[in-house]
Amino acid sequence: MATTRAALTESDIRMLVKGATPDERALAAHKLCRNIDRATLSDEERQIAHDILRVMAADAAELVRRAMAVTLKNSMALPADVANRLARDVESVCLPIISFSPVFTDTDLAEIVRVGGPVRQMAVAKRPKLSTKITSLLVEQGPEEVVATACANDNARFSEVALHKALDRFSKSEQVLQAVAYRAALPMAVTESLIEMVGEQLRDHILANHALSAERTLELIIGAKERATIDLVDQAGRTADPKAFVAHLQRVGRLSPSLLLRALAHGHMTFFEWAVAELAGVPHHRTWLMIHDAGPLGLKAICERAGLPPRLFSAFRAGVDAFHGLEFDGGAHDRERFQEHMIQRFLTSSHAVSREDSEYLLERMDRSSNKRRAQSA
Repeated sequence: MATTRAALTESDIRMLVKGATPDERALAAHKLCRNIDRATLSDEERQIAHDILRVMAADAAELVRRAMAVTLKNSMALPADVANRLARDVESVCLPIISFSPVFTDTDLAEIVRVGGPVRQMAVAKRPKLSTKITSLLVEQGPEEVVATACANDNARFSEVALHKALDRFSKSEQVLQAVAYRAALPMAVTESLIEMVGEQLRDHILANHALSAERTLELIIGAKERATIDLVDQAGRTADPKAFVAHLQRVGRLSPSLLLRALAHGHMTFFEWAVAELAGVPHHRTWLMIHDAGPLGLKAICERAGLPPRLFSAFRAGVDAFHGLEFDGGAHDRERFQEHMIQRFLTSSHAVSREDSEYLLERMDRSSNKRRAQSA
């Protein structure tokens, strides 16, 4: 028991139990909790420590219980029964524990969401990690502010069903719609529902950061051609299902040589491969080999099979070579720099690009540079 005596001195324990004032007991509680968290305890010593923590949790002074909650809010040393007791305490005690404690199970958190009320629900919504079970419950039962907070938490996992539910419940809430739109990743179906519900500025963000289906993208382009922010090339590089995307573009007559050229110049190699495969009627794996690994004649052969104009072959060759010669460096704005360098190499290496395509690529390079400078400012 030497370790326990060193970590939990008898004088500290006496002060915790018999301290004349709440301030004295709170100071003893803080010291004891800090030592319990840091000490290496045997099973027997840990049981003694847990008993001491239960004494603290029953102290009549809120100051003592708060000292305990704040000191052990991130600690695995807190017994689950004590954590759940503190979660039912007054707000100054419960909120640090609910917001951070790693000892809660999903069952514990679900109970807090069901019976704890909006303040405790908000604490759950801010936790460093949330499962789909808990986010679904928050969306079903939480008020607008809680749901917006959970949706804005990118460490919270959401099912597609829960995100749709959030949009259904709060279709008029700018706070919730913005929180969903600014999530790092969204299912395509959620993106397409969301884009119908938001204003112009938020729509621009969605189009720039989330994938849409080929059908929806073309509807937006055709319905609002004056919108410079809607760019089929951006969506080509963002689509999660390039095979389906290029198949749809081919069906509606939009899989043009110019689109392939522009997408390749942006480094959207996966889209380029699937597009060539679609046009050539050749399986993707064989197309990939001909583009990348079949020597100097492979790319030319597959481009001819795809019916791409011979005048563009040198441009496609330059784009593939530039792609192979560049790589992401892992730094900030990595993708923007890669695409800017890709376009630079592409334009300086090829002479078969039309003036329209050249102007488009130069404009996009300028837009990318300006955006990166603004973000770095």
